[in-house]
Amino acid sequence: MDILRFITAGRVDDGKSTLIGRLLYDTKSVLSDQLEAIERTGKNAANGNVDLALLTDGLRAEREQGITIDVAYKYFSTSRRKFIIADAPGHIQYTRNMITGASNADLIIILVDARHGITEQTRRHSIIASILQLSHVVVAINKIDLVENAEDVYKRIVYEYKAIAKTLELKDVSYIPISALYGDNIVDASSKTPWYNGPTLLHILEYTELIDSINLENARLPIQYIIRPQTTQHHDYRGYAGKIVSGIYKKGDKVLVLPNELSSTIKSIEVNGQEVEEAFALQSVVLSLEDDIDISRGDIIVKQDEEIRVSREFDVLLNWMDSKPLVIGNRYLLQINSKLTTALVQEISYALDVNTLNKIYTPDQINLNEVARITIRTAESLAIDCYSDNKANGSAILIDETNFLTVAALLIQ
Repeated sequence: MDILRFITAGRVDDGKSTLIGRLLYDTKSVLSDQLEAIERTGKNAANGNVDLALLTDGLRAEREQGITIDVAYKYFSTSRRKFIIADAPGHIQYTRNMITGASNADLIIILVDARHGITEQTRRHSIIASILQLSHVVVAINKIDLVENAEDVYKRIVYEYKAIAKTLELKDVSYIPISALYGDNIVDASSKTPWYNGPTLLHILEYTELIDSINLENARLPIQYIIRPQTTQHHDYRGYAGKIVSGIYKKGDKVLVLPNELSSTIKSIEVNGQEVEEAFALQSVVLSLEDDIDISRGDIIVKQDEEIRVSREFDVLLNWMDSKPLVIGNRYLLQINSKLTTALVQEISYALDVNTLNKIYTPDQINLNEVARITIRTAESLAIDCYSDNKANGSAILIDETNFLTVAALLIQ
């Protein structure tokens, strides 16, 4: 049985946590003691129903404020598929949490309050879905009951969002009117929206075609640790340990160690202490090579016949996460897989206006939660891929040198 990973996103109080609670409740994925606990905690004052949002809003601060601060993960399954849900925060200052949750998702559900329509957060989350290249987008127009299940409200929001989807080149977009509170069009079709004849939300989740996100084409092994026991029994042993982020390695493969372009051949591969003939993406391995060459943490082992860029200067798309603005000339630490180096901001090409989706060229600075394209120059050469070709070796983060906080998520262009 395969697994669909999806994330819910939207403005504060658009009903994300209630939607997830409804999915868990209606698919009978809630344990009886959990249900009893939330029944004791409280009911929705407006209708006397159980407050299903409490199934996901577990942190005390979140309950008191009625918002989601952290990304909450929940799990459920049907007879067709298993699901992992990430409930992302709606507040703009927690956009970084939404990026974290979306980075491993196959699908995003963007909730839109039928009363308010498309908002800045709708556009912001759509931009993030676009730059992360999420394969599937579901626009769930929630609280349709609060606008008397009006078809014209639904159509207006769909019309407006289609323009956004076209601009951002979102590929597979579905639209559905729902009431998370009452369960309309969540698991079962609702008689309250007779004008809607599309699938329910659960049907979309169950039948969305999954695209394998693991890249088995481009072999990339960033080195995390050099193993040299220097004992009598293993006097000449030298192993290179790390997690294969993409591709497949076989014993006897001709490889290059980058960025220094040192060539060798794989002598042996170990997985879980056992020697194997081949290893593949997401396995942690220890390689030994035929030649005794100088390799350091952060170097990357690739196959000799594969193309990969080695450069100190490259463009990235970023989402800025710090209250202090990014300006040309700023220095940061750049982390890509196991490699950590110093980086300098050389140029700001443009920022993206969240409201109009237009590019603002050569801005003076990039502020909190803004999306921009910049040019970076690093102190050392890096072996990198474009994010569109290889997500595992095409994404990185910037870190403030003074407080070691992550200030930006980067997608290499």
